[in-house]
Amino acid sequence: MNAVTERTRKRPRTLPYEAVKASLKRCIAEGGWQPGTKLPSERELVLEFACARMTVHRALRELEDEGLIERRQGSGSYVAELHPISNLLQVRDIHEEIAERGHVHSTRVCSVAPVRADADVAAAMRLRKGAAVVRIELVHCENGVPIQLEDRHVNPALAPDLLAQDYTRVTPSHVLFEHAPLTEAEQVVEAVLADAEQARRLDVAVGSALLMVSRRTVSQGAVASIARLYHPGARYRLVGRFSV
Repeated sequence: MNAVTERTRKRPRTLPYEAVKASLKRCIAEGGWQPGTKLPSERELVLEFACARMTVHRALRELEDEGLIERRQGSGSYVAELHPISNLLQVRDIHEEIAERGHVHSTRVCSVAPVRADADVAAAMRLRKGAAVVRIELVHCENGVPIQLEDRHVNPALAPDLLAQDYTRVTPSHVLFEHAPLTEAEQVVEAVLADAEQARRLDVAVGSALLMVSRRTVSQGAVASIARLYHPGARYRLVGRFSV
């Protein structure tokens, strides 16, 4: 058996329902179908994918189990309202927010490394230029769909075990809340367009609208971290509530 045949034999076979599911999931993840959008009927999907009705039915059932769609008796299937943030006026752990919605949080680690603070980072963190900081880049997913690209710089003096953490199991926010309890925070929201790297990590098109939250957290007068949190505009809403 030659090498090509061996690789072909070992390559896992994609089942028909998995192909249908992946295609529908892509439409949701890339923002083509907004929350509340009605999906094509099962009959229409059978014709579109040239497959059996039970294949479509299983794909829809698994998407429903993952919380990506809602199936309404006698009405059809709709894209679920997935990703509101509970309160822009609060600083919370994204894992807890997602869990409270009954969904599954997962993390893709892009990079975690010690770096030297450039002039902008140093000024924002009230450090000297060239000071040692830790840069953490992660993609947070809700039910497998990327909803936040986290680009964070942390003062290691306030959280000394940053580099030893497994960020697929714990979030930087959780670590900071434990080591440097929050006493002050600043947040600014801006609309930006996704560059090539941001688009790749968030599974959106280059130039897509993103909501960027710039956040600085302070603990007992010292800046613990600064972060830029990028959210696909088609998948995420920021909500602020207050009362007098």
